[in-house]
Parts: sequence; structure tokens; C-alpha cells
Amino acid sequence: MIAVRNLIRNAPSRCTSRMVNRPTLVASSSRPMSDYVDPIDSDTGKHELWRDSVSQHDNEPMVRRRDGTYEPIEKLRGFINYQRNPEPYRDPLERVTDWGELNPTEEDMDLRHNSVERKVQAARCMDCGTPFCSTHSGCPVNNKIPEWNNLVYEGMMQEAIENLHSTNNFPEFTGRVCPAPCEGACVAGLVDNPVTIKNIEYSIVDKAWEDGYIVPRIPKTRTGMSVAVVGSGPAGLAAADELNQMGHKVTVFEREDRIGGLLMYGIPNMKLSKDTVDRRVNLLREEGIEFVTNADIGKNIDVNELRSNFDSLCLCLGATKPRGLDDVPGSDLKGVHFAMEFLTKNQKRLLMTREGNLESNWE
Repeated sequence: MIAVRNLIRNAPSRCTSRMVNRPTLVASSSRPMSDYVDPIDSDTGKHELWRDSVSQHDNEPMVRRRDGTYEPIEKLRGFINYQRNPEPYRDPLERVTDWGELNPTEEDMDLRHNSVERKVQAARCMDCGTPFCSTHSGCPVNNKIPEWNNLVYEGMMQEAIENLHSTNNFPEFTGRVCPAPCEGACVAGLVDNPVTIKNIEYSIVDKAWEDGYIVPRIPKTRTGMSVAVVGSGPAGLAAADELNQMGHKVTVFEREDRIGGLLMYGIPNMKLSKDTVDRRVNLLREEGIEFVTNADIGKNIDVNELRSNFDSLCLCLGATKPRGLDDVPGSDLKGVHFAMEFLTKNQKRLLMTREGNLESNWE
């Protein structure tokens, strides 16, 4: 065991152009997990890489496994050979200076997973006979998680986003704000750490935006039918997207001054950048959906007007009316606010600050 540890300690810690002798560690299939080494490079935060004089110019290097060996990436025993390595958040000392997302941006290339690490993490997917991650207990929208994990492993990113979009209208939203019950349902998590499903999901859609795979899908034919969607939160936007792709003429009505509902004013910037929301809304607009803001149905717009002007009416309303706190001592004190009231005013304040037209709504 001492000799094995010495070999591990002397193994190359990262991929370099300098030639080194390849480690020749051999692991027993019966080794307990406690005997495995940590294959993550402490400097890069990714699995350690290695190239020899023959393959150093190949596209894909060899990757260090948990038994200490360096081998090409493979999926058959990926959940055994590789360690769960979620993409890290931005440095806390950096995050406290802004209101940006926790997730690394394009400027944080050293934090973001590269194609090799994405493939390693996707290789950990066991391709289960019964993928609980995709069932009602793991994913409310029944994402085909094993399928797009395998497409990421194969490097087929365009096919991966098409597969992801087949069940999920807005993976850039769910990949960031969903609490990831899929990872709690992951079978690999029964004996080890689950697959980094959430990271892989938003890496697919981020890569798709970067590479131009997500473009406006203009319906080839129109039905001549019109639909009014009331509410522009995640439900309203998803309904509008589906109805528009069916060929109907869709108009979305939102009572606030910006489109997005909960996505815009209920979820803080640190979880979901509003630029990300605007990007998707602009795409829907290019696809033919019309948006009307400051439209409070029942107040400044009569619901009968919608009924007479549209063939169908789809109500996608949020629950912004809070439950009373009358029985809670001190609930009437100054500084006690309901969540949506606080989040909405705070988010508006941030957006107006950025745009230079801040007008405080606080007393």
C-alpha cells in the first residue's frame, strides 16, 4: 500500500507538454471505496489529465481514475472510475461585489467545465434500465436525462439540445433554479454521489446558445386561430411557446412592466440573470409571439374584450397574494414584508439602478 501511495504521489498532477512516464497502477475490482485516490486536480478543479509522446496532440487526453490509473474516458464503468465533480460557483469574495449569478460566466473560464470534464461527468451516468431521474419522482417535466447524458458523452451537443428541448421549453431556467430532484433520484447516488445532472443540463443549453444551435423556429403554417395567454411566468411562456409552434397566433398579457413573471421578479439575480430571461423572451418574440405589458386583466383590460378578440383564453396566473400573518406576533412591525412583495421591489430597484432611472418604492 505504501508503494501504491508513492506512485500516486509521483504521478503527473496535470496535463503538460513535458513528457512523463505513464503511471502503471492496477486496481482490484474488490477494493473498498476508501482506498481510492482523489482524481481531481486541486489546481484546476477538474480530473487530472495525461498525454504521452504519441497522443499528446490528440483531441482528447487520458483521464485519471479513482484507482490512480490514467486511461481514455469510457462509460461502461464510468460511475466507478470517475468522481462526481460539480461545476463550482464563483468565488464568494468576487460575488459580494456584484449582483451577478452564482454560476461562472464566460469570463470565468478557469471555473467552467471544459469538454473533457463534461464528458467525464456524463460518463458517470449508468444508463439505468429504470431511470428514476426521468420519472415523476425525479423530474417534473420527464427530461430524458440518460439520453442527453449519453449525447454529451459522445460530443453530440446539437443533438443533446434537441433532445433536451423535446421535453423542456426553457432548460436555461430549470438548469439554474431547479432544486434538482433528479439528482436525489439518481441510482448512482444509492452507493456513491449522484451524477451532476443539473450542471450537465445547463452546460448543454449554454453551449447551444454559444454555438448558435438555438435559433428562431418560425411555424411554417398558421391555423388562423388566436389565443390570449394571461401571465408571462414560466407556465405562461411555456404555454405560449407550445401554442405558437402549433401554428396559433399567440398574444401574452402581463400586468407587470416586464415579461417573465416569477422568472423576472421572483427569482433573485444570483440564481437567474435577467439577461438570460430576456434572451429567451426575445427569441419567442422573433418566433411570432406578441407580448403586452402593464396589462392587468380585470382592471385596465376587460376580460370580455379578450373573449371577443381571441378564439381561446389561457390563464397562467401566479400566486402573488400572500397568506395572512395576523396570528403571528410582530407581523405588523416595520420591516416585515411578504416574500413576493420584497423580491419584486428589490428586483425592480436593481434593474432601475442598472438602467439609471431608480425611483424608490419604499416608504
